[in-house]
Amino acid sequence: MGANNGTVQTLMSDFLRTSGGVAVIDGGFATELERHGADLNDPLWSATCLLTSTDLVRQVHLDYLKAGADIIITASYQATIQGFGAKGFSKEESEAMLKKSVDIACEARKEYYERCSNSASNFTTDGKILKNRPILVAASVGSYGAYLADGSEYSGDYGDAMNLEFLKSFHRRRVQVLAESGADLIAFETIPNKIEAQAYAELLEEGIKIPAWFSFNSKDGVNVVSGDSLTECAKIADSCSKVVAVGINCTPPRFISGLIQSIKKKNTGVPDEDFVSYVNKWCEIGASLVGGCCRTTPNTIKAICRTLPSKSYTV
Repeated sequence: MGANNGTVQTLMSDFLRTSGGVAVIDGGFATELERHGADLNDPLWSATCLLTSTDLVRQVHLDYLKAGADIIITASYQATIQGFGAKGFSKEESEAMLKKSVDIACEARKEYYERCSNSASNFTTDGKILKNRPILVAASVGSYGAYLADGSEYSGDYGDAMNLEFLKSFHRRRVQVLAESGADLIAFETIPNKIEAQAYAELLEEGIKIPAWFSFNSKDGVNVVSGDSLTECAKIADSCSKVVAVGINCTPPRFISGLIQSIKKKNTGVPDEDFVSYVNKWCEIGASLVGGCCRTTPNTIKAICRTLPSKSYTV
């Protein structure tokens, strides 16, 4: 679903309204690939499966849709033109693999709808038939630190790369390709510092036609992992006309409620096996997008759908 500056906010509002006020995002992707036997010991991490295991990528997307996810996120978190280039791929081949990440997710959505029509009994969550619900595909963009594959997306310390123009240059073509590949929105995930948020915001204003969300990570419940104020980071996102949600991922669940209350728009996903017990509280205080992160599974997403009163799908 494409958008111009005047309609991106309306598109998300309409989607949430048809989703019962709260939409469920999918869960851990790389860890789910590994659970199915994928070897992700590679700088490309989950994106290596775009080269070796596209059927598995499609199946994981489908598993999350069957569990009740309203939004599935592409396997492009650690997929970059520079990263593919280091593997010997040309710029054109690298861009094609970025596009493939979106194609696979869209194919999974299409297959889900087709299977619902042909055999609805196999595609239900807790006895509720889900075939009529809207589903969005979000193109994942990981931070510069994710490309480095050295854990710096969890510190926000990029050394000499802490430069606005450098970060914009690094991400620009990747963002353009993903935005033009058929995704419904862009998911900027695990943003560790203020300068990268600023880079993303400025890139979105360079003619990008689809909405985006910004998701930051925190280890103290007040600041993002670099030490920059989460509130200041959220202000950058709010100032961008293309950003339709701001939220938290890769953060201890005990911090989420306070962080939600410190920002105006919400999108929450955290890695913890029992975090489903937090979900209704988060929604009560304003979260409208809730999902899982690393180590969560389709069963986690199914449990979220069961615990949310608004997820009462009917034929």
